[in-house]
Order: sequence, then C-alpha cells, then structure tokens
Amino acid sequence: MVDDVSEVLLETRDDVARFLMAYKFAIDTVMAKVNILNEEFRYTHDHNPIEHVGSRLKTPASILEKARRRGVPLDLESIAESILDIAGIRVTCSFVSDTYAIRDMLAGHEDIRVTEEKDYIRAPKPNGYRSLHLLVSTTVRMSDRSVEVPVEIQIRTIAMDFWASLEHKIYYKYAKAVPQDLLDELREAAETAHRLDETMERLHGEVRELGDRERLPLPGPDDLRRIPLAEGLLQVLADRVNSRRTD
Repeated sequence: MVDDVSEVLLETRDDVARFLMAYKFAIDTVMAKVNILNEEFRYTHDHNPIEHVGSRLKTPASILEKARRRGVPLDLESIAESILDIAGIRVTCSFVSDTYAIRDMLAGHEDIRVTEEKDYIRAPKPNGYRSLHLLVSTTVRMSDRSVEVPVEIQIRTIAMDFWASLEHKIYYKYAKAVPQDLLDELREAAETAHRLDETMERLHGEVRELGDRERLPLPGPDDLRRIPLAEGLLQVLADRVNSRRTD
C-alpha cells in the first residue's frame, strides 16, 4: 500500500478526475429532483417541507485517506465498491414528518433507487444523533458508458442539523478525544433538540387543524418559532451549547 497520498493523487490525477465526474453528475441528477420539489412546494403548496438543501463531493485526498483507514486497496474499482458516501446530499426539513415525506417523494422516482435506509430518527445512535440516511443509486450516462453511481442522502430537521453540526465541530476541535462530561452534555442537548422537534410537530398539527377549520393559511417555521413555548425550548438548546463553548 502506498504511504504518500499526494503521490497517488499525482500518478492517477486524470483517472481520478474522470472517476469523480460521474459522482458529480449523480449529485446533479438527484439535486435536480430535490430542487424541483422545493420549487413546486414553494409556489403551489401552503407548506414547503424543505428548509435547505446542500451537497458535497469528497475530495480525492479525503477518499484515499478513508480507503487507507478501512484497508481498501488504492485502486478506483475497489474504492467504488467499498466507499459509498463519495457523493452526498443533505436535505434539512421543518418537521420530523417532513423527513419521511421527502424520502417517499424521492423514492418514487423511477431513476432513483433506494438501496439502503438507516433510520436514526426512530432509532437514534447512542450519542443522540438523529437523521434519516438513504443510500440511493442513479444511472449516469456519459459519452462512452453508463454507470450506476451511489449517492448518500441525509434528511434531518433544523434542530437535528444544528446538533449534528455542533457535534462535528466539537469532535474536530478535540481530535475525536472528547471529554466524557462534554459527551454527556451533547447527549442531553440531543434530547432537548428532540423534544423541540416533537413540540414543533405538535404545534404545527394543531395550527394546521385550526387553519383547516377556519380556512386560514398555515404558518411556516418562523411563525411557530414566535410561539413562547417553542422559543423557550430553542433558548434551552442555545444556552446549553453556548455554556460549553470555548475559544
């Protein structure tokens, strides 16, 4: 196995570029589906479940480092078979029910095939992480061939996304050696975020029912955040996080 990742990159630069191009096109394909849903809900529905959409393509150095950690041979065929999160998309939703609605809509496309699903919302990880992970496959048609390319899709609520971003920063800052008391605080913060999601979902349902009866327009997340109880829960989460921040 080659020890110097930069040397591998130089020797296979053209092949790696073409390899990654297929993943970029796969991201473009799936992102087009998500963006269509986003635009449709924005203009023709009273509630848009999509708050934010982002994507990322792993860098060659990141891919090769992950391959080395897993003991995967440093050839493109082995990497393609073993590393399935090279292309990633994250959809942030308003409410927990929205995450499953988006999953169902994406899975309904004939050219997007769900090959694996990990539901960390109903069965969170021990550290409190909650998100819905889909591994999908889509066909990318290039000039000389067609290839099936995997794309990882993470679907989570605003509160889940906030917590996950904070956890990532903490693990990076402590080089993964996070003190136990801080890990305990993170788990508590995850529960706070979960309670917030439950409360927001309930409030949304109650206001939706009221709107249906009185034919009033449904409120969006910003309207719900102005409700005192929701604001209080948001403040609890913010205070807990800010109390542990260090320069």
